[in-house]
Amino acid sequence: MLSEKTMQIVKSTAPVLKEKGTEITTCFYKRMFDAHPELKNIFNMSRQQTGGQPKALAFTVLQAAENIDRLEDLLPVVKQIGHKHKSLHVKPEHYPIVGQHLLEAIEIVLGEAATEDILQAWAEAYEEIARVFIEVEKQMYEEDKKQDGNWEGFKPFVIMDKRVESDTITSFYLKPADGTALPAFSPGQYVSVCIKIPGEPYFLTRQYSLSDAWNKDYYRISVKLEAEEGQPVGKVSSYLHENMEIGGSLEVSAPAGDFTLSEGTDRPVYFISAGSGITPVMSMVQTLAQKESRREITFVHAAKTERHHAFKEETEKLLGANPANRLLFVYSRGAEATEEHTVKGRVNEELLKSVVIDPNGEFYVCGPLSFMKSVIEGLQNLGVSMENIRYESFASSLDMQIAN
Repeated sequence: MLSEKTMQIVKSTAPVLKEKGTEITTCFYKRMFDAHPELKNIFNMSRQQTGGQPKALAFTVLQAAENIDRLEDLLPVVKQIGHKHKSLHVKPEHYPIVGQHLLEAIEIVLGEAATEDILQAWAEAYEEIARVFIEVEKQMYEEDKKQDGNWEGFKPFVIMDKRVESDTITSFYLKPADGTALPAFSPGQYVSVCIKIPGEPYFLTRQYSLSDAWNKDYYRISVKLEAEEGQPVGKVSSYLHENMEIGGSLEVSAPAGDFTLSEGTDRPVYFISAGSGITPVMSMVQTLAQKESRREITFVHAAKTERHHAFKEETEKLLGANPANRLLFVYSRGAEATEEHTVKGRVNEELLKSVVIDPNGEFYVCGPLSFMKSVIEGLQNLGVSMENIRYESFASSLDMQIAN
């Protein structure tokens, strides 16, 4: 347990962390990668280059400082990060490395302001925070061991099929190279995919949601081609779309993630997604259809145009036959809004008001950050409790921004 003095010192550093947090984390990553270049095989180096990861870590460190006296409040976020760490095969021995270089970065950036008391307090605080993460992740690894067919780290998979779902999303059907049966996963979870791209010095790892109900033979991931102004910018998504074909091999982690469908209930369920946010939702919808669930389903999906809308026909087939279900496709561009369940516009509070019949239902939201924040705010204005809203965000700092 941390002493009262330590907690007060750490909390007192929050204002300077708010001001210089990104500078500290940028320094931290540079020093850590210089000393341990092998860790570049774990981290998303594209997010390092764009500055996204240093900003996300800076926000997380700030939250830790502000809540150091009640770390239990951060447990949901710790679990979310823990799932990602598990999918990347982060182990306890990585934590001292992170701690060493984070403390060095604090000392370098703060200069004379980084007193001995501050550095000692942060060393103790980091040790406690790391202990919480290690314990949470240990429990996750132990739970995995109990499930037949599960594995640690990465395992070779073969692409058994590849299907274009829209102008930007392509699905890959992956089966284990050793032919073993696949462990079950919770609908909404994701896997990490690790590949070595020619010309790249390190392995590149990305998380992709499983977009189908579980079966023992294969996993389906559906990958959005990351592009700006029509030009590919995502190294991994571009390589998968353009170079990986049937018969190709990938290294895949066991499923992870806590954005999962609540089962064993008859409460109405609302799926509200945009763009590639439809991928974990499809796993949930497929699972409900497979189990012939009696739950009333409202499915709202937003896309730029019909050409950008993945799984349109699949969704209509799964949900369209049951009159208790409601479908609404929302296109922001073009004039494709010709079908009964298709409109042109955006998912705003006015549109949500027209579809939310039962605010006590369960709501699953997935899409770009701005979309999720807008939808969650709109749902709350309509009387939906945050306890009934679940959402997917791979970045913990973004997760906190939505929650706040």
